[in-house]
Amino acid sequence: MINSEEYKQIAAEIKRYITLQVDYSKLTVVEKMVVLLSTAAIAIIIGALAICVLFYLSLSLESYLTQVLGCQWGSYLIVATLYLIIMAVVIALKDQLIVNPIAKFLSKLFLNPKK
Repeated sequence: MINSEEYKQIAAEIKRYITLQVDYSKLTVVEKMVVLLSTAAIAIIIGALAICVLFYLSLSLESYLTQVLGCQWGSYLIVATLYLIIMAVVIALKDQLIVNPIAKFLSKLFLNPKK
């Protein structure tokens, strides 16, 4: 037969176990949020740098096309058309290029247990 002292000891162990599990869950959430936010920060920085590079490449292409065509408005039109084509491709393939990689990253981050 179990006496009241053993019940108190079991209850204390259960309380300690639950406290440890809550602390572990908090640490896991913090770890995953750090990974998520650092990945987002890196993506923003790389995106900003890519926009700068794309801007200067566009200016270079426009200058080259102006020399080849002898017409500045025609070179601007060609560069703008190139951007419209790229935009159409990105919109057409948004699931494969944007949605699926983000969903895969988040599901891997939050749903897969740590090994």
